[in-house]
Amino acid sequence: MPTTRKESLYFGLIMCFGMVLFMTFYNFYLNDTFGHISLLGGITDFLIGFIVAIILDLYLVGPIAKKIAFKLTANTSNVLFKVLTISTCMVIGMAFFMSIYGLLTSYLHNGLYSNSVLNQFLSVFGRNFIVALPLQIIIIGPIVRFLFTKFIKTSQNNLV
Repeated sequence: MPTTRKESLYFGLIMCFGMVLFMTFYNFYLNDTFGHISLLGGITDFLIGFIVAIILDLYLVGPIAKKIAFKLTANTSNVLFKVLTISTCMVIGMAFFMSIYGLLTSYLHNGLYSNSVLNQFLSVFGRNFIVALPLQIIIIGPIVRFLFTKFIKTSQNNLV
């Protein structure tokens, strides 16, 4: 997939956009926010979440997930296995940190729901992970890889 830093940035932007957009709607649904949040508020929540996600993707979760995935797939040449391993590691890391982000923003807006922050985190992480993994592997990941290969990777190669 991406071979240069610029390609990695484009790939990450497209992937984060798709995942954050869908997960924002999913979390609005889970928290019964539809109908209670303004369009501007929803867009603002999406944009802030997108910025947090792209920073995590580029500087923390992405590099760590790729190192782990490359170590796990060092003895195989199966490209599909490598892609699935990277995607799974990315989803675990992103769901972890974005769940923390979601809890923090929820606490800032609504205060504490319960005495057990750990239980609440595990609940939020579980609900996010169970949707994010299949979303990444079955829907968003393939769409982004197709778009990247069709429009970005091709245009980069034509310029050289």
